[in-house]
Amino acid sequence: MDTTVKQPALQNDKKLVTSGIFWNFLQLVVNQSFAFGLKLILAKLLFPGQFGLVGMAVVFTGFVQVLNDLGVGSALVQRKVEDLRKEHFHTAFWVGVIWSVCLFAIMSLVVAKLAAVFYHEPMLQQIIPVLSIGILVSPVNLVHKAQLTKEMNFKKLAFIDNTSNILAGVIALIMAFMGAGVWALVFNSVANLFFAMPLYFNATKWKPAFILEKQAFKDVFGFGVYTTGSNILNYLYNNIDYLLIGKLLGASSLGIYTLAFVLTDTFRSRLMAVINSVMYPIYGKKQNDPELLKKYYLKVVLFNCLFIFPIMTYFIVAGDQFVVNIFGAKWAGTVGPLQILSFSVMLHILVSGNTALLRGLGKPGLEMKQQILKAAIFVPSLAVGIYYYGILGAAWAILLNKFIVVLVAQYTFNYLIPIKISFKEFLLAIKPPVIDAIITTIVAYLVKAAGVNYVITGIITMACYSSIIWLFMKTELMAFYTGFRKK
Repeated sequence: MDTTVKQPALQNDKKLVTSGIFWNFLQLVVNQSFAFGLKLILAKLLFPGQFGLVGMAVVFTGFVQVLNDLGVGSALVQRKVEDLRKEHFHTAFWVGVIWSVCLFAIMSLVVAKLAAVFYHEPMLQQIIPVLSIGILVSPVNLVHKAQLTKEMNFKKLAFIDNTSNILAGVIALIMAFMGAGVWALVFNSVANLFFAMPLYFNATKWKPAFILEKQAFKDVFGFGVYTTGSNILNYLYNNIDYLLIGKLLGASSLGIYTLAFVLTDTFRSRLMAVINSVMYPIYGKKQNDPELLKKYYLKVVLFNCLFIFPIMTYFIVAGDQFVVNIFGAKWAGTVGPLQILSFSVMLHILVSGNTALLRGLGKPGLEMKQQILKAAIFVPSLAVGIYYYGILGAAWAILLNKFIVVLVAQYTFNYLIPIKISFKEFLLAIKPPVIDAIITTIVAYLVKAAGVNYVITGIITMACYSSIIWLFMKTELMAFYTGFRKK
């Protein structure tokens, strides 16, 4: 594959966005459906403590994965096509490989022991080195993924992601049935990266040459410094709850909290990864057209709400029945955090597109400042919540924090970037799903109060939500569908 990335014509932007969202949404549906089924079976075979043990390890390995990226993928995608040379790709690849070997050694020899002492869980000394193998594989896939993203070839990205995740999940299930216990979860967390590697090489046909150029290093990693800083702060900000719950409450409580988080915020973050991967290159191309960016951003917020609100509404109303009937009584402690986190996700989805927009505008420094401010408020409130009220306190602290996130984002739009979005414009953009969610919540509570089965409640909730949205947005939904059919 030629490392000169083919940039689609500007007039095809609408078609590319529609196509990109379709393939990425298909990827999300397949991945989330399979992941839910996988979690369901594993939750029945394993115990909260085993999930919590892996959660403890992932806090550390996930942080190192952020360091491992060094912002290279974002830098390659954001950089204008005329400024990209083959040296940028080769330099990024080899620096990433060398850096990952160093990080793997640190994780295996130092961090694993420290984590075991910190949590008083000796098993972490074995789990963390195995999970860290993924650190060695990530940079091998990184350049390929950046090239496909730059070309907006989301069909291939969806195929690679779905195939690798399904292969890893099937083998993890077999391991769980054979009694592998916690190692089934560990395998599932790492194996998909290995399965993706040959698929990436086949998709791009790109092969690394041993080229290390000083100027290419400065170009790529200069942008990556701020992006990495933002990613580190974002990771700490999003995972400090896992760290504190694991330390203060133990593996079993962390396992229960993890399930609530996976069903709510993890789904939100994966949806945003899908949307942002499509919009980031578009924002980068259109960074000199504030009005068009504003239009795109508000549409993204609207469609995010359309997908997230009905699911979270159902969890708020019928989460208690859902958890106990689907996962079993041993997971009953998940219900309270699940319902609170569902509210928090409905707030967070309003501004989840911020990251892609700021990076597309070439303002990773502003993004990093936002993360510092949010973390300074969030961490103390989270620590107090966990210390006094356990995992429910953590969930309430997260909900409070999401209000702050929305306020910070609104301030940014009003004063710090060229795109000006007033609070009134923001509310008008999300009016249909907000009104729909309120009506649907009332209907769902009435249905549940009548003693209707939780499955039927879910069906009625989705049917009610879909019908109202169709009344509000029939024209826009038909236009979106027509746009995809014409692609």
